[in-house]
Amino acid sequence: MHPENPHLPFLLFLAVGALAAGEAAAGTTLTASPAKLSPSDQEIKIRWSGLPDPDGLDYVAIYSPPSSRDRDFLGYLFLNGSASWREGHGELSLPRLPTLRAPYQFRLFRWPANEYSYHHIDHDRNPLPHGKHRVAVSGEVSVGDPASPEQVHLAFADAVDEMRVMFLCGDGGKRVVRYGLQKDDEKGWKEVGTEVRTYEQKHMCDGPANSSVAWRDPGFVFDGLMKGLEPGRRYFYKVGSDTGGWSETYSFISRDSEANETNAFLFGDMGTYVPYNTYIRTQAESMSTVKWILRDIEALGDKPAFISHIGDISYARGYSWVWDHFFSQIEPIAANTPYHVCIGNHEYDWPSQPWKPSWATYGKDGGGECGIPYSVKFRMPGNSVLPTGNGGPDTRNLYYSFDSGVVHFVYMSTETNFLQGSDQYNFLKADLEKVNRTRTPFVVFQGHRPMYTTSDETRDAALKQQMLQNLEPLLVTYNVTLALWGHVHRYERFCPMKNFQCVNTSSSFQYSGAPVHLVIGMGGQDWQPIWQPRPDHPDVPIFPQPERSMYRGGVFGYTRLVATREKLTLTYVGNHDGQVHDMVEIFSGQVSSNSSVAEAVDGTKLSTGVSNMRKIPPLYLEIGGSVMFALLLGFGFGFLVRRKKEAAQWTPVKNEES
Repeated sequence: MHPENPHLPFLLFLAVGALAAGEAAAGTTLTASPAKLSPSDQEIKIRWSGLPDPDGLDYVAIYSPPSSRDRDFLGYLFLNGSASWREGHGELSLPRLPTLRAPYQFRLFRWPANEYSYHHIDHDRNPLPHGKHRVAVSGEVSVGDPASPEQVHLAFADAVDEMRVMFLCGDGGKRVVRYGLQKDDEKGWKEVGTEVRTYEQKHMCDGPANSSVAWRDPGFVFDGLMKGLEPGRRYFYKVGSDTGGWSETYSFISRDSEANETNAFLFGDMGTYVPYNTYIRTQAESMSTVKWILRDIEALGDKPAFISHIGDISYARGYSWVWDHFFSQIEPIAANTPYHVCIGNHEYDWPSQPWKPSWATYGKDGGGECGIPYSVKFRMPGNSVLPTGNGGPDTRNLYYSFDSGVVHFVYMSTETNFLQGSDQYNFLKADLEKVNRTRTPFVVFQGHRPMYTTSDETRDAALKQQMLQNLEPLLVTYNVTLALWGHVHRYERFCPMKNFQCVNTSSSFQYSGAPVHLVIGMGGQDWQPIWQPRPDHPDVPIFPQPERSMYRGGVFGYTRLVATREKLTLTYVGNHDGQVHDMVEIFSGQVSSNSSVAEAVDGTKLSTGVSNMRKIPPLYLEIGGSVMFALLLGFGFGFLVRRKKEAAQWTPVKNEES
């Protein structure tokens, strides 16, 4: 007999501990390829074999960094997504994942049916895997180089001859921006330095944002300002460094303060798509929104445009890597077209935030982020700043404005104090007072939560009342053309309105003394309450829209704004077909400076309330009067034809089901 092995108890203890921890089972293999994705690689293949007694709840979990605990996965895929899973082997595919400053790893787990529990659930109240019973682990998969620039996006700056570019790298070393007019002559390009910022886990207000499950290294955000730009020119640029690597070359059209046309794409609540199951609901429809906007931008050619995303940006809800998915998704747009945002409840709200009036419904929608990722990753014009409730980095990008062509755009925060006397109210009032209506005959006002909606969103009733009391007088007094809102994940256009009363019910009209309110929160998020019941239709199960609601629908999409000095047109484009589903035209009463017709005669006041005092010689006045008469005659005939055509093409959606 051999003497008893004195180490046997210890070895048995290790073996039992390994099994309890779910160490890889002999005979089951899991691979992920390629091990390093090149820029042209757009897919990760996950393969497994030798899995005994496969079950429909077996899954592959996704990790980054590879040192993450089993329970701290990013997301997961069920093996039953493969046709051959019942045979103990199979293959799943993932599209290229964003760089998270660390490699990915994949682990295969069993999930016994008797452990399927509603005590550990996701955002939609579905049971979540618990990260137990691991049977196989893949090798590491590297996506990109953490030192190389990623997530490039542009924004207007305070000066008309500037353009801001922001991007992300895995370290805070020196990075620069190079830019110029000639794509193939980089020697003549200018170079500017960058500022760099980041934030830490301790800066998050609360869970999940500050937990090991949701927190990941956010990298370093670089901020460069391209200056001295010639108006209306296409510039080429790239960002990075010789040591860390360079981005590809992007381009943009610089702002032109004298431009007589404005193009913009506007929406709210888009979110982002994540190609696996995770803790929160993500927005697959956001991919279509990006696709159709890209189509429209390409069709513009060398005409400048910008994007306006009015709140509920990524829907990360505290899960930091969702921001990486978002910026990777919008980069094809945002690296070439300025991308503007305002803050929503899913970026900011948390009980510890400094402003919490008794009537407000500011809950935990921010997932513990408290506006910090939003404030670091974006930088809008202006300098609106508020302290964060937990002492972390300040909240920024709250309210600001800029001119783009013939339109003045104003952004507000519905999540922070907007009451009379507040800093925000004072800014909005002063900004609207000084708008040059000769230069920008149209004003577009934007915020997240709507002042008007016929959605049955009862919890915001008190907040809407405060907006009506404090903000609507500003919009009416200063002749705001459009008021755009998100938060409600549908499209709805109201008549020009003040105090719930229509002042015009046409879809094509000269500005009539009140703004047209539109809810444009149909960018990607899908959850939404029903429309409001009608007290005067108690027995009708389908709720007809009130008269003030001119058009409403539930199709995902975005709005497209085109404005000249004479007319602003806003159209609603649906994602399911890329076609226009609603339109409103608003005429300024001005005539283009390029026209032979004078903008105004002897101080006649336009509907904007701006007086243009111009002395016109009698001969020119006679000629101008003749031309004006001909134009009015042609316009009247064209208007009748257009209205007839609209009547044939567009039928307002009268209820949710029709």
